[in-house]
Amino acid sequence: MLAGLSGPAAGQSAAILQPPLSLPETLRGTVRVPLGEAPPGPAGTLAALFPALAACWALPPGLDGLRDLEITARFALRRDGTLIGTPRITFTAGTPDADARQNLVRATLTSIRRCTPARLTPALGRAIAGRPLALRLIDRGPER
Repeated sequence: MLAGLSGPAAGQSAAILQPPLSLPETLRGTVRVPLGEAPPGPAGTLAALFPALAACWALPPGLDGLRDLEITARFALRRDGTLIGTPRITFTAGTPDADARQNLVRATLTSIRRCTPARLTPALGRAIAGRPLALRLIDRGPER
C-alpha cells in the first residue's frame, strides 16, 4: 500500500537527515624533555602549547640512568586551559619494570596537573576546547 511512496506519505519526517557527528580528531605533539624553561606568554598555537604543557615535567627519582624513556598522555582542556577529567596514559616505553613505569606515570600525571591551567590565547582556547590532546614526552637519557 505505502510501499511505492517516499517522504512524509510513507511515514518519514520531512526534516533533512544529517550524518552523525564524528569524534574529534586527536591533536598530537611530541616534546623532548626535560625543557630548560617554560615558553613565555600564553600559547597561541599548537606548536607553543605542547612545550608549555611539558615544561613542568621532571625526570622522576630513580630513573636517572635510563635511556629512551617515552610516555604519552591523552587529555582534553577547556577554553580556559583547565583539564577536563583525568588524563590517561596511553603508552610507555623504556622502563625496566612495573615500579619504574608506575614512577614515570605518576611523575607525568603530576606534571600535567602542575602545568594546568595552561595559559592559552582566547583563539587557541576556542579551537582546542574539548578536543583530545595526545602529549608524547621523550627523554633520551644521560646526555640530557
